[in-house]
Amino acid sequence: MSTIKKAISSDTRNWLILVLLSLVWGSSFILIKKSLIAFSAMEVACLRMAIAAIAFMPLVLARWSKIDWSRLGYLLGVGLTGTAIPAILFSTAQTQISSSLTGILNSLTPLFTLVLGILFFNRKSGWSKVIGVLLGLLGAVLLILMSGSSGMEGNIWYALLVVLAALCYGTSSNLVGTYLTDMSSLTIAAASFGLVGVPGLIYLFAGTDFIYTMGHHEQAWTSFFYVTLLGLVGTVAASVLFFRLIQWTSPLFSSTVAYLIPIVALLWGVIDGEPIYFYHFIGMALILIGVYLSRRS
Repeated sequence: MSTIKKAISSDTRNWLILVLLSLVWGSSFILIKKSLIAFSAMEVACLRMAIAAIAFMPLVLARWSKIDWSRLGYLLGVGLTGTAIPAILFSTAQTQISSSLTGILNSLTPLFTLVLGILFFNRKSGWSKVIGVLLGLLGAVLLILMSGSSGMEGNIWYALLVVLAALCYGTSSNLVGTYLTDMSSLTIAAASFGLVGVPGLIYLFAGTDFIYTMGHHEQAWTSFFYVTLLGLVGTVAASVLFFRLIQWTSPLFSSTVAYLIPIVALLWGVIDGEPIYFYHFIGMALILIGVYLSRRS
């Protein structure tokens, strides 16, 4: 009885974390949109990385001797594919496409997690998963094509940046689930964010107009508040939970948070006055059907 009770408790815990992550990351797209009012795409990305690095710096210093630096390559890979590159891609994409469309396309993450796991991380698959992947990709293609025609807001090339970001997330999940399962999720986050956040902080002051923007743009402090919220909650806190969820379950299950993110992103888009078209729902339905099939054995 105690074993069954423990299993139920663990399963409930995992699903609650999944829902919490979907709310946090589903809200991140609207936060990016608000941050872009005053800052450039690169400034938003560098700020996001820098804030995460600063938040984790005391932890990095405290655990320096305990971090397994022999796995530096994996930690750097997680930092680049899980934070740095997607931060730049998402910020750049949302200068041309809506936050709701960005959230929908981000739901490709589980499909890429599955494909990369099969191709490069020795994970097994069946025909239903292959069909699921193809359906999901079809849904994404539909969304991308319709964003460039049929009156939907957006630019096809910028929508492709979100697809690339989803590919990065799939890579990061597999790296954590394969090579870093025995490492504390706090340590993974602190080390990986520190590796990419410090260069981001340097570039923020040396390569952008951040200082000038803060002193001259009338909405700079408002945008700074949104990007700080994005960095502390959407990057720091959420990533620690996500890494722990991967260790408790699997890369594919954890990446299913992206199934729920489009719903949250769409709701925020509606609240913020963004239009939603019938093609949004067709594309998302295909992606979710693909996701369902990809999870079957």
